[in-house]
Amino acid sequence: MPTYQLNVNGMTKSVDVSEDTPLLWVLRDHLDLVGTKYGCGISQCGACTIHIDGTATRSCGMTIAQAEGKSITTIEGLSEDGSHPVQEAWKEIDVPQCGYCQAGQIMTASAFLEKNANPTASEIKTAMHGNICRCAAYGRIYKAVETASKNMG
Repeated sequence: MPTYQLNVNGMTKSVDVSEDTPLLWVLRDHLDLVGTKYGCGISQCGACTIHIDGTATRSCGMTIAQAEGKSITTIEGLSEDGSHPVQEAWKEIDVPQCGYCQAGQIMTASAFLEKNANPTASEIKTAMHGNICRCAAYGRIYKAVETASKNMG
């Protein structure tokens, strides 16, 4: 099996896995970064969203071979203490119900706000559209993204 060198949350990690292993399983099963969740396995729900070179990316649809040489940020690497403005807004608005999708939601929102610091309500809905929340907490999710954008500015 080949050895892959990954830059995850600012640290270099080595893993020995098959080249077609999904990045999601490398993060969870080999690096013990379990904040990134398995949802659908086909890149449709957003539960497994991480940042690849600053862009929100579904980790279940990316192989380890595709991830090598890229900067990977998981929910654990967004901030050491949960103080990222998006995480703070999530707490302020009390977004989570079951919480399962929240890491993916937060990772999508934080990447979006890095590119659009002052979004409209319509832009927020469009950016968050691909992340499914089974509890239907969408109103609170949108409000938290809006709150985070104000707090970041």
